Amino acid sequence: MGLQSIERRLERMVDGVFSRRRRGSIRPIELGRRLVREMDDNRSVDVKGRRIVPNNFTVLLSPTDHAGFSDIEDALTTELGEAAREYAREESYHFMGPVLVKLMVDNNLKPGRFGISSQLKQAAGGLGAGSLVLPSGQRVALGEHVTTVGRLPESTISINDTNVSRNHAEIRTGSAAYVAVDLGSTNGTMVNGVRIVGEQRLNDGDIISFGSTHVRFEAS
Repeated sequence: MGLQSIERRLERMVDGVFSRRRRGSIRPIELGRRLVREMDDNRSVDVKGRRIVPNNFTVLLSPTDHAGFSDIEDALTTELGEAAREYAREESYHFMGPVLVKLMVDNNLKPGRFGISSQLKQAAGGLGAGSLVLPSGQRVALGEHVTTVGRLPESTISINDTNVSRNHAEIRTGSAAYVAVDLGSTNGTMVNGVRIVGEQRLNDGDIISFGSTHVRFEAS
């Protein structure tokens, strides 16, 4: 769908969230556009032929502009991270680790000017504090325990949907990663729209579907 589609999505995701913010010299959508351009400009190909893009972003702002975003900094960096994940899914890009966006002051910048630096940063050794974000916004923390999904009330994530099997799927710890495992469900488990077979390693921002319920995996 290309950059135009992503920009429309960014308009909804980023500017929509901050529409009540007073007008400043930099609009959040400008940061989003520059961030996805940074991904395009710095993509590479790994040994498996996957297109790898930066996952660690630093937004450099003048002291004035940084102060202007101070009251919404956490929400802004979260939304920009979501924009990066959306763009990666759209372009079939892959991250080497969790997406992280942070704002920093650059005293050499004048108001209205900004920069973005990026890095390919591998996930730290071992498993981080992953979580599943449910449609309601509730987070289900992952750990060494097995997270169960199904129609049974005792499931960790209980889904009242006839398209979901009683024991539908599990999220387990694999080799330094979380994996989704379908338990022979009737309608299958999807990751980013593709039905999984056996174990499927989860990457930051992956969308896991059980029937009509879609949850997002966050690596940290």
